[in-house]
Amino acid sequence: MKSIDIPLKLTVNWLREKYEANVLTPNEVMEVIIQRAKEDEEKNIWIIAPNMDQIQPYLDRLSTIDFHSSPLWGVPFAIKDNIDLAHMPTTAGCAEYQYIPSEHATVVERLVNAGAIPIGKTNLDQFATGLVGTRSPYGETHNSLRPELISGGSSSGSAVSVARGQAVFSLGTDTAGSGRVPAALNNLVGLKPSLGAWSTLGVVPACASLDCVTVFTHNLEDAYQVDTIVRGYDEKDPWSRDLARPKRELPKKICLPDNDLPFYGPYAQEYKQAWSQAVQRIQRLNIPIEYIDYQFFAEAAAILYDGPFVAERWAELGGFIDEHPGASFPVTEKILRSGSQSKYDAASVFQSMHKLQEFKRKASRILKDAVLVTPTAGGTWTREQVFEDPIQTNSKMGLYTNHCNLLDLSAVAVQAGDASENLPFGITFFALSQGEGLLAEACKQFLTNDSKEATTLIAVCGLHMRGFPLEKQMLEHGATFIREAVTAEKYQFIKLATEPQKPGLIRKHSGGKAIELEIWEMPISSFGSFAKSIPAPLGLGKIELDNGAEIPGFICESYAAEGAVDITEAGSWRRVPLGV
Repeated sequence: MKSIDIPLKLTVNWLREKYEANVLTPNEVMEVIIQRAKEDEEKNIWIIAPNMDQIQPYLDRLSTIDFHSSPLWGVPFAIKDNIDLAHMPTTAGCAEYQYIPSEHATVVERLVNAGAIPIGKTNLDQFATGLVGTRSPYGETHNSLRPELISGGSSSGSAVSVARGQAVFSLGTDTAGSGRVPAALNNLVGLKPSLGAWSTLGVVPACASLDCVTVFTHNLEDAYQVDTIVRGYDEKDPWSRDLARPKRELPKKICLPDNDLPFYGPYAQEYKQAWSQAVQRIQRLNIPIEYIDYQFFAEAAAILYDGPFVAERWAELGGFIDEHPGASFPVTEKILRSGSQSKYDAASVFQSMHKLQEFKRKASRILKDAVLVTPTAGGTWTREQVFEDPIQTNSKMGLYTNHCNLLDLSAVAVQAGDASENLPFGITFFALSQGEGLLAEACKQFLTNDSKEATTLIAVCGLHMRGFPLEKQMLEHGATFIREAVTAEKYQFIKLATEPQKPGLIRKHSGGKAIELEIWEMPISSFGSFAKSIPAPLGLGKIELDNGAEIPGFICESYAAEGAVDITEAGSWRRVPLGV
């Protein structure tokens, strides 16, 4: 082995940089992963653990594909054992259910084609029925940071494999929160795309109409890298939808629950405090906040397990359960059999569907051009507490997750600090299925504002932009470029009679145009001195962007338009020739 430390927090960029520099090989990475899996054997992460015999064919294939055109070349990933990996058993957490598929699930096929290396099948709450990670005959998956606590489920092994440095990313599934709760409890990112955006062909159904494949990573960039590769219509999958790659843009507003949220478990107070701190961080994002009545989201969540949708699980698995008495985990069988109750008749199904349609319409109104943020989980439990009360503890874990797929929302669970020592706290951003790009940008803003010092966004449209003479002032004040943007169609753009030449942005009551600008982020501590350095007729005020958000930025007094050159039609300072 070469003398290079392989971190526990493995990322795509880190690995590819080492591969390209020829200081690390995929074979060496796999050897470390296999050793880590052996050392963590008591954590019950794997059903089929990584071993070189099963990995070697994928390693050999790397010599036949181009590194630069294969974005996941040599990147190891784990697969929840309800997702098919060709010629390897799929158990869904039940040995008697086992079958050996001849083909990869569509999502696995697309990842392998991009050069990724499948390394094994991870443990799960049996038949993906649970949010705790303890409902498996293959053992309770331990939390990656505190083994006495639950790992979260049902994608338990998938999350812990990434958290313990045994995969760069992992595939999970999410019907009620299984791709998000384990992310929160193990300090990860969990991306749950819109229903149908990723194919579920080759996935053991839980509730086929609600199932999603998801991904766990250490950062947002890796999650969206996977999304780029696996997203796309699958004509063989009846649930697939043709949903384009989301275009990233800031939401016009962030919605937060307007009432006190319930928290539970032995760390309820710590979780409540962590949520309060997360809200304070959200308030510093300079995105308008609207406080909403959260009750109908909770009512929608209750439909999943307290209504007839539980019958869909029985429709998928009831025949197997009846034909194999005693094969399933006791608590799992109890939950599945609840779906066979006579009260869940056709009428009850349609009644719930009609109620959900009302909720969907209401969610569409509230979340138009917006995102909703809640805790990912309202607490956690010790594994012993779940053993003593397996139903209620599990039910509470879905308090802030169950509504998501029922309302056709997309979601990203991200890290939001610690509730206590080695007790990570996470929040989830939700958007409509057509608003996934809002999620990506809102999450990025939240994560990049994770600093000890408060910051503010600032919009610049002239000499302070990248590549112009006054960019150095931005850098001297600790500012960081965020992204390019465009104003609302409400502005006049003029060239001031100054030396050096510089523009002015004037807001108009009518007849204005959209002007290109840049958004930077600056420490609050530097903002005052920066503002003092701006000469009249320029100053700082609120600039409205094309998505409706308002952020601080350079504005110009209207009197300066007299005698100035109108350059509004140029639409950008970069398109104004010098000397004109």
